[in-house]
Amino acid sequence: MYTVKEAAAITGLTEHAVRFYTDKGLVPSIQRNKNNIRLFDDESINWLYGIRCLKQTGLPIESIKTYVDLCLEGDSTIAQRFAMMMEYREAALLQLEEAKQRVAHLEEKALQYQAILEQRIPDLTNPGNWSKLQKEGVKVPARRKRVVRSS
Repeated sequence: MYTVKEAAAITGLTEHAVRFYTDKGLVPSIQRNKNNIRLFDDESINWLYGIRCLKQTGLPIESIKTYVDLCLEGDSTIAQRFAMMMEYREAALLQLEEAKQRVAHLEEKALQYQAILEQRIPDLTNPGNWSKLQKEGVKVPARRKRVVRSS
């Protein structure tokens, strides 16, 4: 049996998260000793791993609770659980594509800054330099007009 602290260390969750998830009823196999201290067995640790994974996909706590409840109902809910996983799989794939786009943007910026450091191109990333660069005949990004809204 593991304590909250040990369960947190094993699963990579914080102690606060472990307590929160157990309080929300997401760990059905949780046990308590005579002093009402939470105790975790291997099954409880598996539930915590599963919760962590689902939470990382963006699944809200309420949906995780629904999933846990469906699991406890048994085999008759497999189709529902499958549908849930497919729905959140799509969301996770979208997040993955967005993350890839962010990484590509950062790689592009890193190459740009490397070229600036090597003095192969001027620093057009700093609007503070644009006036000076324009005077030197360098084309700078277009300034956006400020929109003033009246109330």
